[in-house]
Amino acid sequence: MTDLKLPADPRQRRTGAEGDGAGDGARTRRGISWRTPLLVAGLFFLVYLTLSARRHAVNLSTGYDLGIFTQIVQSYARFSPPYSALKGPDYNALGDHFHPILALLAPAYKVFPSSYTLLVCQAALTAFSVVPLMRWAEEVRGRRFALWAGLSYGASWGLAELVSFDFHEVAFAVPLLALSLCAAGRGRWGAAVAWAVPLVLVKEDLGLTVAAIGLYVAWKGPRVTGLLLAVLGAGATALEMLVILPEFNPVGQFAYWPPETPDEPGLLAQAAGAFWPPVKWLTVFMIAAPTGFLALRSPLLLIALPTLAWRFTSPNPFHWGTDFHYSAVIMPIAFAAAVHAVAKGGIDARRLLPACAVGALTTCVTFFTHPLHELVTPQLWRETSQVRAADHLLERIPDGATVAASNQLAAQLADRATVSEVCLFPRSFPPREPAEWLIYDNADRSDPDCATGTALERTGGVAGYRLVEHREGISLLRRADR
Repeated sequence: MTDLKLPADPRQRRTGAEGDGAGDGARTRRGISWRTPLLVAGLFFLVYLTLSARRHAVNLSTGYDLGIFTQIVQSYARFSPPYSALKGPDYNALGDHFHPILALLAPAYKVFPSSYTLLVCQAALTAFSVVPLMRWAEEVRGRRFALWAGLSYGASWGLAELVSFDFHEVAFAVPLLALSLCAAGRGRWGAAVAWAVPLVLVKEDLGLTVAAIGLYVAWKGPRVTGLLLAVLGAGATALEMLVILPEFNPVGQFAYWPPETPDEPGLLAQAAGAFWPPVKWLTVFMIAAPTGFLALRSPLLLIALPTLAWRFTSPNPFHWGTDFHYSAVIMPIAFAAAVHAVAKGGIDARRLLPACAVGALTTCVTFFTHPLHELVTPQLWRETSQVRAADHLLERIPDGATVAASNQLAAQLADRATVSEVCLFPRSFPPREPAEWLIYDNADRSDPDCATGTALERTGGVAGYRLVEHREGISLLRRADR
């Protein structure tokens, strides 16, 4: 693999004038092609969209979260605050998480008013993040290294989890982080700062990631610029969590503070808890392994610390592992760090090849343990009798109706009806008046203590409603006074 070697022509070597990432082992390549990165990005766009769209088509998407985000973007498209009936009546979603960047999806939703619009946009945003990483990797070590970086990153488990579990606002963070960190690694400090600033509009915790980028810029580049960015990021997180989110939250506080306990552990015990249980160490291993552990050689990886810190100190076990979308923002950091490690020099082809092989092997293994493998499973492509029954019953609900639905059916209605959560998750607020329609799937175990499900299983009905039709364990009911 001669493409992994440095060029013999000294004119193609950098002199280090552009900053930390531009010295020693890196090189410039005039006219780096856009064609291959765009082709790889296009491939992953199709993969991501196929996975998420097919999951939605066979009713594997959920009200939490595709339904919620559909309602938010639908509100923006109507030029109203981002309300979500699934969270509660007239619930302003800016009291849940700070994500005004979602308003950018409103024009697309106005033209194509469907939950699929969100899935298309997420697939495009995530796939595009491949492009800056591949172009930088090609500058550093040529086309083969760029292909390894692009394919390993695009197929990484963190991105697979994002596109599999419906839609999330962090889809915007993935390309912004890739663009910012690739610029920082090259020593292009202005671009690094410019791409980092919009992250404060994606989610409240990402201001801390912006602060970390600012500290890196202050360390390796213009100090004042970096410190200003760090202050902006930290200040944005403080403003959002302490002022904006409580202002819009129905109970007047940030919704995700850890619950108070009577026996509060000491600071030392809390710090020790950040390193236990072992699943947290597995997550760290899984972040580094797809890069062949090259990321551990770059200080760019330190930018992932704020995200890991809040996750590992969280009392919610879902934040500790590799499931859901929480690691998606770490993937561009890890792979940018891997490219940066090679760009700094000191890694010849004999050491680089084994690292790339380890990364490729990890990607192949995680294909079978994370959601991309669903693309080759019959479940994603077969329309079962249960899916047909659900579609039939959903069609009986007219557009514009008020519906209380179980979690895995709510997303199917969010773009054409006012949908609330039939089981009333602990984090949602009940509607002011009963919905006109109620649809419940006995196979949906999202809330095992669902009062509606219990009533249907015990008595075959729900007080105040009459049964319209029952198929394949799915019950459709309508208010008796209608």
